[in-house]
Amino acid sequence: MAQQFAQKKTRFSVVLFLKGASTPIVMYFDNPQAVYQELKQLMKSPTPVLVEKEPTGPVKKVCFVSTQISSVILQEETYA
Repeated sequence: MAQQFAQKKTRFSVVLFLKGASTPIVMYFDNPQAVYQELKQLMKSPTPVLVEKEPTGPVKKVCFVSTQISSVILQEETYA
């Protein structure tokens, strides 16, 4: 009996950790690598910047101050 395996797909998400927030924010973008790089650069800036993003997926819009970012990660997910 032969087993058939479904083709696995991968997608990337940007996970944002904010100071004072109890849970991270998981966001999906058309170009997640660019958003990840942008957020990393904003973390280095000592001047507060208001950031507003419109990701695709369950989170429709997010707004925060750049000095509140504690960490950002780029996550690869496998799904069917």
